[in-house]
Amino acid sequence: MPSRPTQSPLTKTASLPKDLVALNEEIIACIRCPRLIAHCRKVGEIKRRAYLEWEYWAKPVPGFGDPNARLLILGLAPGAHGSNRTGRPFTGDGSGNFMYPILHKAGFASQPTAIRREDGLQLTDAYITAAVRCAPPENKPSPEEIGNCATFLDREFAALTNVKVVVVLGKIAFDAYLNYLKRRGELKSKSGILFGHGETYKLPNGRTLLCSYHPSLQNTLTGKLTEKMFLDVFRKAGRLIGEARTKSGDRTGVKVAAKEGGETSGRHGTLADFFAASPLRGSKMKARRPERTRKVDL
Repeated sequence: MPSRPTQSPLTKTASLPKDLVALNEEIIACIRCPRLIAHCRKVGEIKRRAYLEWEYWAKPVPGFGDPNARLLILGLAPGAHGSNRTGRPFTGDGSGNFMYPILHKAGFASQPTAIRREDGLQLTDAYITAAVRCAPPENKPSPEEIGNCATFLDREFAALTNVKVVVVLGKIAFDAYLNYLKRRGELKSKSGILFGHGETYKLPNGRTLLCSYHPSLQNTLTGKLTEKMFLDVFRKAGRLIGEARTKSGDRTGVKVAAKEGGETSGRHGTLADFFAASPLRGSKMKARRPERTRKVDL
């Protein structure tokens, strides 16, 4: 019998700044979109046979991760029987089962599994959020519903001041982030900024936008998104973070822990940080092909 979650995801928030705690509480209490709220509750009442013993979360899902993160991962919306059941992004469904092992290999997650809120999972240098906070019917939120969540995204970025790289998962998340930039006056036009897996854009605000297909079962089971493709995205994100740290001259707190796959990291550093800071970088290492990053003008 699966254990049923009883804690709010805000129960353990000692490390979160007050503005993020307040924001997450507002997200959970939000009822701006009647269609989405009704759908979340209905799914939580009917349930799926495999989860009949679960008490579904069945309300808006707040972000999750390291408040000092330099990587922000922006998804679409909670899954009906995943986050809408567990109350934590990408937890308890096929998308999360695909993503968290990758984040673990890339050094951003403490473990490869995400089952429930109390499973001990922690993110290092990464924060996960979504363009829409409620599970939408057929995974298709309306433009109005996306717009209703926009202020939450604005406030999250305001609170997550260390973000250097934004990984968008899918076209809706991509558009949500560009619209955020437009609201802030940091982008006048989307012209020439096209979504594509692996596409990378250097933005006027100093951040880097990195695009990926969404890890939905529709994409992963058909081979449109493979483990290698997804891991390459997050390894690239780690390198970009390391480059940003090197340019700023900040090499403090860089630690490397010998892990399976050798992928990372202590609290403040990824493997990319280590190589950027090491005087031995490049020795006995294969040269990497230059990666294409497109610069976006205001």
